[in-house]
Amino acid sequence: MAAESFDLIVIGSGPAGYTGAIRAAQLGFKTVCIEKDKSLGGTCLNVGCIPSKAMLESSEHFHQAKTKFQKHGILVGDLKLDLDTMLKRKEAVVRQLTNGVAGLFKKNKVEWAQGHGKITGKDGDNYLVEVKGEKTRTLSAPRILLATGSEPTALPFLPFDEKRVLSSTGALAIPQVPKHLVVIGGGVIGLELGSVWLRLGARVTVVEFMDRILGPCDQQVAGELQKALIKQGMEFRLGTKCLGASQDKNGMLISVEEIATSTKSQIECDYVLVATGRKPYSANLGLDSVGLATNKAGRVEIDTHFQTPVAGIYAVGDLVDGPMLAHKAEEEAIAAVELMAGQAGHVNYDAIPNVIYTWPELASVGATEEEVKARGIAYKIGTFPFMANGRAKTMDETDGLVKIIADATTDRVLGVHIVGPRASDMIPEAVATMEYGGSAEDIARTCHAHPTLSESVKEAALAVAKRTINF
Repeated sequence: MAAESFDLIVIGSGPAGYTGAIRAAQLGFKTVCIEKDKSLGGTCLNVGCIPSKAMLESSEHFHQAKTKFQKHGILVGDLKLDLDTMLKRKEAVVRQLTNGVAGLFKKNKVEWAQGHGKITGKDGDNYLVEVKGEKTRTLSAPRILLATGSEPTALPFLPFDEKRVLSSTGALAIPQVPKHLVVIGGGVIGLELGSVWLRLGARVTVVEFMDRILGPCDQQVAGELQKALIKQGMEFRLGTKCLGASQDKNGMLISVEEIATSTKSQIECDYVLVATGRKPYSANLGLDSVGLATNKAGRVEIDTHFQTPVAGIYAVGDLVDGPMLAHKAEEEAIAAVELMAGQAGHVNYDAIPNVIYTWPELASVGATEEEVKARGIAYKIGTFPFMANGRAKTMDETDGLVKIIADATTDRVLGVHIVGPRASDMIPEAVATMEYGGSAEDIARTCHAHPTLSESVKEAALAVAKRTINF
């Protein structure tokens, strides 16, 4: 069977893959995107970012109706949960967006090859990729963009069965509200999905090996978020490691050990979510057929142009070093194909935001206070609590604060960390400021509409110079 010829083969249709494929087509490349699943969009659209946010939004509405509506003078009577409808809505949102990617492919003349893609070698200057789906195809191109993403990491003594021992995928489709959900791992995925089921009525216990949640985050804002989650009823067992689990007809027993005291105990539950991280999806891609190796973490090494040690093969997203974030992957994919086209693609890794969609939300960009200290940089800090913000008061959402870290000499913004209502919608201002090398004074002197939550960002910037107005 003769190989089908393209200018670029993209393997993976997640945020990096579909974005890179569309941009490549816009730049004139004849592009094909390979996806092993039956729908486009990868983990993010199908079993990650989008369905989890749909469940977070629905569960937040339920929680508001149960705990806060009465304070606003709204009486709802006999409140009931229809979990089946909630899960169906989540699936409908996913379908709309994955179908939307298919429509974008059609609009931009990107071909979708459904099946598992595997590099099989070279034919002259072109690489060969075999696609095994409903039918087998062989594709040929001088360039390949690897955008295969990542998958949940299982604990060797607690493998996923997606019935009682859940990955993030299984935790999005539990058929009934758990009586007690134990979450192994106090990171982003564990806290977000734990929040979903906590709001819907489950008891949720987070078991975290470290003595704090959200290890990479600024410790002050992570602590503020933990206080808010504890107030909502989430339980934390910090400095505790999971030793294993056993199942019987009544549920599960999770064996844990407190690290400081070596005290062992068991936690009874009906479901356990293992949220200890993700690993790059780099197996069975045929990388060895062209002499491309992965490092100990399963990642592919790249240069500043996103090219691997094998000329013509590029890699982006979760498959390479850096935070496993959809928007980081998108930026890398666009930069990679623009560089392939001879343009000036670039990603500023110092200005990539990170958001945790609990309630309150946590959003950040740039360096944490701990990182700034470790680098020996003299710095100033300004903070402003949402309890002093007029809009937050009207919303009855006053947990959290804005924290701005600035260089003590130049006033240049080094990092911004927000825990509070709609933090995800406020962080872009900080990202833009940092992208343009702005200062805390730049934010402080920018007029912010009143009353808005974003006024807290302005006030935190004023606080850097010790001149807040409203606190």
